Amino acid sequence: MTEKTALTPSTHTAPPAKFSHGVRKGNILQVAGQVGFLPAVEGQAPTAAGPTLREQTLQTFANVKAILEEGGASWDDVMMMRVYLTDVDHFAEMNEIYNSYFGEQDLKAAPAARTTVYVGLPEGLLIEIDALAVLG
Repeated sequence: MTEKTALTPSTHTAPPAKFSHGVRKGNILQVAGQVGFLPAVEGQAPTAAGPTLREQTLQTFANVKAILEEGGASWDDVMMMRVYLTDVDHFAEMNEIYNSYFGEQDLKAAPAARTTVYVGLPEGLLIEIDALAVLG
């Protein structure tokens, strides 16, 4: 039986509850919902990358990528991404940022994706993204 491994990159703080930023079991890697927090600084509370959707989205991509890499994966291994926005008016801007970012990644095939509006993020946070990757 393959062991399940919790993933917490050095850029991330320890989770605030009993969950992992990512988990790998065999060739499956699930990245938990990530937000646009800047890399962790010991002794400091998490800080958003900025007030704009662009700043937070790009940082969220970096946070997801850090967990993928911690688990031995890359964007090419991602099968599904789920994007949660706090404002329906952000759809067009998020799609533009998403297309620009992944256009620069030289992916063999784009992952499936789903975007929905969710209002339960902490105040000031505009986006959350999770990802499912299958390695090899």
